[in-house]
Amino acid sequence: MTHTAATRLLKTVSILGAAFGLALVLALATPLGRALDLFLDLAFLPLDGAQALSPGAAALMTAISGGLMCGFCVLIYLVTEHIYSADPALGRRLLLPALLAWYIPDSLGSLAAGAWFNVVMNTAFLGLLVVPLLLARPAAAQTA
Repeated sequence: MTHTAATRLLKTVSILGAAFGLALVLALATPLGRALDLFLDLAFLPLDGAQALSPGAAALMTAISGGLMCGFCVLIYLVTEHIYSADPALGRRLLLPALLAWYIPDSLGSLAAGAWFNVVMNTAFLGLLVVPLLLARPAAAQTA
């Protein structure tokens, strides 16, 4: 994968992740709530309609996590745009630990909550961000 393609993919995935974080927050006060209920049901397979966002503490945690996800993805975009694009090694050193610092506790917490399929979804999102960082390494080394 070329460095340009990796940069483009990282920026695209970070935009989609930020949009998902915003959607979590908007789901609290808009019809997007039905989509959030489906996402929660998916995280707690099987799809049986048993999970839905409840008001109160769960809604607050959704607002917080949606805001954090949006902010984290904006940060990924900015690091990609301003650091990784010019200095791939430094960008990689900044992004990889941050991604693991999100992935490990989020996935362990999901398992503890009984939402094992969220680990699968986390792994797919992590892969979309880590694979370009790792596959672009030889191309980045050639241009450095």
